[in-house]
Amino acid sequence: MSIAIPQDRVDAQAILDATPTGLLIGGQWVTASDGKTFTVYDPSTEQSLIEVADASPGDGRRALEAAVAAQKAFAATTPQSRADILRGVAENLRERMETIARVLSMEAGKPLVESRAEINSGLDFIEHFAEEAVRTEGNYQVNPVSGGRMIVMKQPIGPSILITPWNFPFSQAARKLAPAIAAGCTIVVKPAAETPLVLLAFAQAFIDAGVPAGVLNVITTSTSNAVIEPLLRSGLARKLSFTGSTPVGVKLLEQSAEQVLSTSMELGGNAPFIVFGDADLQIAIDSLITNKMWNTGQTCTSANRIYVHSTVIDRFQQLLVERLSNYVQGRWTEEGVNLGPLINAKQINAVSAIVDDAVAKGASLIVGGERLDRPGHFYRPTVLRDVPHDALLNTEEIFGPVAALIPFDDEDDVVACANDTEYGLVAYIFTENLRRAIRVSEALETGNVGLNRGTVAYAAAPFGGVKKSGLGREGASDGLEEFLETKFVALQL
Repeated sequence: MSIAIPQDRVDAQAILDATPTGLLIGGQWVTASDGKTFTVYDPSTEQSLIEVADASPGDGRRALEAAVAAQKAFAATTPQSRADILRGVAENLRERMETIARVLSMEAGKPLVESRAEINSGLDFIEHFAEEAVRTEGNYQVNPVSGGRMIVMKQPIGPSILITPWNFPFSQAARKLAPAIAAGCTIVVKPAAETPLVLLAFAQAFIDAGVPAGVLNVITTSTSNAVIEPLLRSGLARKLSFTGSTPVGVKLLEQSAEQVLSTSMELGGNAPFIVFGDADLQIAIDSLITNKMWNTGQTCTSANRIYVHSTVIDRFQQLLVERLSNYVQGRWTEEGVNLGPLINAKQINAVSAIVDDAVAKGASLIVGGERLDRPGHFYRPTVLRDVPHDALLNTEEIFGPVAALIPFDDEDDVVACANDTEYGLVAYIFTENLRRAIRVSEALETGNVGLNRGTVAYAAAPFGGVKKSGLGREGASDGLEEFLETKFVALQL
């Protein structure tokens, strides 16, 4: 099934009609066993887009059984053949870039430039793991004690359950699917109910690239826990990779413990963004704008607490407000729009509550702080100043277009404040002092540090958190290792 690239006048309905809406089980697109569907909505209009299959627990079981049945044969394929599949997927995606980007914009509300960028990010991971597939390392050496031989080999971990989030439904899926395929693991993937369409189009690209039947299975459902928990407890799966909130991650870890599943968890964040007095403010502002406003702030790596040295905070605030005035909110099809909506009513209510709490506790509202009076889930770009320590946003992810400025004077104090959280996914430091840069980078309790830059996630780099921000790493060779088991063979000659 090939989706035609649209012309200048895009027929949205034609694109939706060409996008799969069923379950992918054992190499076939099928309806839910009970015929149920659920609705996918456009967050910029609150109007329905299309109905997709609503999997039951039985459908989930059939998908996992298909993965189990395909595992032995797929594990026996050569690394080069798996790399070829990934390269074929990448080629298919490039041919369908504009169509798939529009699918993503329709269901997630992203401006088209962001949707294209997300697909390109996913392509980076696919191509990276096509290369990593043929680099799986083992070892052969003389046993230093017995004089025999020691053989260390890497083997696929086995059938894997992948759960992807709504905020980056394509790129996050690529970060999991690509290393799993490269390692030789079969898969059941469940996208978020808010944004399932782009993953369904993604799965079609795998089918068209020749992925064997049963290797990739997709289940869409409105009742995630009811479908996923039995799979984790079934004893058929060997791996769970999840990206999402920490509370949901904790629940999944509890469910996975019964069968001692290998787990990779990319969970919540509470990123500090520290601007020292000697920082290049233009670089810091450019980095913050990219970091904070991308996907309307709905990213786990987004700056949550923005600590700015008291000697430069007034100028920093002025530059920030000026830059935010350039944003135009609206539907991705509207002229000049460069900032989309939040994903749903629940999210806009959560952002509103966090802002209202900060203001009630003494923070100054500089700009924004309100919803747009129009259809869709739009919240104005917001700047808060002098946010008190007891405000909710110091402990909870904002996940919205809200910049919270907090003044500081002392390096040790700001590091202590930055570490005063149960999360540890990413932190950002802006300074021209090399000694301070290294000192603070080492002192921050986080899995990733952006030093004079506001982005840290790349295919060639390991990404993941510490504390309640997760377990394991995605990207680099580390991402492949997450889907491999180490086996040791002791050989006596």
